Amino acid sequence: MSTAGFQRQRRALLAAAGTLVLAHGLPAHAQAGGSTEPIRVGGTLPLTGPLAPVGGIHKVAAEAFVDSLNKRGGLLGRKVEFLLLDDQSQPGNARTLYERLITREKVDLLMGPYGTSSIIAAMGVAQRFGKLFVQSSLGDPSLAPYELQFPALPLGPEPRKADTEVLLDAYASTATPPKTIAFVTSKFPSALDLAKGGQEVAASRGLKVVLSLEYEFGTRDFGGIAARIKDAKPDLLWSGAVGLEAAQLLDAMKRIDYQPERQFHLFPAPGPTVSNPQAGGLTTLTWFEDHAPFTQNAGAAEFIASYNERVKAAGLSWPHVDYQAAAEYAAWQILEAAAKAVGRLDDKAMAAWLRANPVDTVLGTRRFDGKFNSGLADTKIKQAQNGKWVTVWPPKFRPSGAAFAAP
Repeated sequence: MSTAGFQRQRRALLAAAGTLVLAHGLPAHAQAGGSTEPIRVGGTLPLTGPLAPVGGIHKVAAEAFVDSLNKRGGLLGRKVEFLLLDDQSQPGNARTLYERLITREKVDLLMGPYGTSSIIAAMGVAQRFGKLFVQSSLGDPSLAPYELQFPALPLGPEPRKADTEVLLDAYASTATPPKTIAFVTSKFPSALDLAKGGQEVAASRGLKVVLSLEYEFGTRDFGGIAARIKDAKPDLLWSGAVGLEAAQLLDAMKRIDYQPERQFHLFPAPGPTVSNPQAGGLTTLTWFEDHAPFTQNAGAAEFIASYNERVKAAGLSWPHVDYQAAAEYAAWQILEAAAKAVGRLDDKAMAAWLRANPVDTVLGTRRFDGKFNSGLADTKIKQAQNGKWVTVWPPKFRPSGAAFAAP
């Protein structure tokens, strides 16, 4: 059988097994005395299940990067293929699939999944096999002591308090800072930990916590939760919502004719949330948006153009870049930088280089020194304004003419 025929048969078998192979761009180019086979990067994303709206964002961003990389000649002179499996938003599936990627598919490199639980599950497999593990979205760095893991998001080593600190800094800058706060959170691991840290921050600042409520991740009926929030009458709602939960909670509050004066949602699906009629003034975290000064970061112009074109074709609900897409793209930039610097596919050597060197990404310059390889925190706050996300804090990240809209 010819090489081309073998590759076609192999891809067909993978597709039959439920594997999505993203292989874009130019043919592989041989290195002097090296392999001409594609470099195979394996990973999972939640393409189905409750995290699918965000998983789709990461998939499109990965496609955009792989295409760009291959058009630039690939990695180390070889084309790159991304073998992407659907973990169905289940950490147990992620664990099994990463083991499959390493042992059966024998991928050359790994790319982490989306979501704290799946990242931790996959990281355990990577650690067992001594594999480099770049990940885009782990919300609790303390869960990642593995020395070969590297986070794309600049969360810093202790976001459990730092995230709420920056949020309350933003509201403290307004004419009427909040005096009471309600914490309502999913039990999704990172959301729950951030909510607990947030309550500690609120107490240290003298804010009265009028409600502390937890619900199971994947909850869809928020009627009772909305009623509890309305009864508590907080000046600020701190919602540890993940994915579509934010929009579902907004709908539930609308049904009882209630909208908090100030509300923050932790990790909402960007499109369904900002387009919700009840979202005006809502805030959340960010690390990248489609406006200056973020557009000056390394590779940002190409990333924005490619991603926006692809996301519209894919029919996703929010056809614009945001920090989720940027985090995935930055994770690939980090992987590329390490391989090129080392000059070979050597997990331990690539990890050692990353710990010692900065990488310019669409999220800015990432450094991996310090606790959990996390570098310094660089978290911002964005706000839903007229159906768009606008970065409002710190002020230097606001687009021209923008302001923090507060009651």
